[in-house]
Amino acid sequence: MLKSYFQKEKIEAGCDEAGRGCLAGPVVAAAVILPKKYRHKVLNDSKQLTEKQRLEVKKDIVKDAISWAVGVASPREIDDINILNASYLAMDRAVEKLKVAPELLLIDGNRFKTSCDIPFECIVKGDAKFLSIAAASILAKTYRDDLMRQLALDFPGYGWDTNVGYPTNAHREGLREMGSTPHHRMSFQLLPSQLELFPD
Repeated sequence: MLKSYFQKEKIEAGCDEAGRGCLAGPVVAAAVILPKKYRHKVLNDSKQLTEKQRLEVKKDIVKDAISWAVGVASPREIDDINILNASYLAMDRAVEKLKVAPELLLIDGNRFKTSCDIPFECIVKGDAKFLSIAAASILAKTYRDDLMRQLALDFPGYGWDTNVGYPTNAHREGLREMGSTPHHRMSFQLLPSQLELFPD
């Protein structure tokens, strides 16, 4: 059973991101403030749910949350400041958009860096421990998946409609045949031999 809060007396926002391991597309983070005694039979770490379950649970999160928001860091920002810092940036942007100011952030993972003054707790595998972090993982994942499927319409041939930017065989085959797009992260090793793809 996932916990509904870390500190009962504080307004807490759970934060998580999606897309750190992708070759293309932004990294997306979400921040979610849930009611203190919130319960949900299905809500869990997004990786533990089917796509259908995620979409159903997303409706409940959007309806039930006190406040929620999504933040994005672009592929160029990822290239400029690295994927870890871009993940932090996306989280900051999500937190800044919340309509209710949180007093504590619950961060999925073992480290965090922020430009805001809100105290935070890093929780390893937090998306499997706290409802608000699990909710953030679902909102980040579903938002990003939708975005990549839209981009797939304009950039066919990379399989983004199914791999959503992750390094699958279909994605790498598209890179071999067509090269990179403006949505690819040029600081990542897109193919095993970068020189084959980007000759001088």
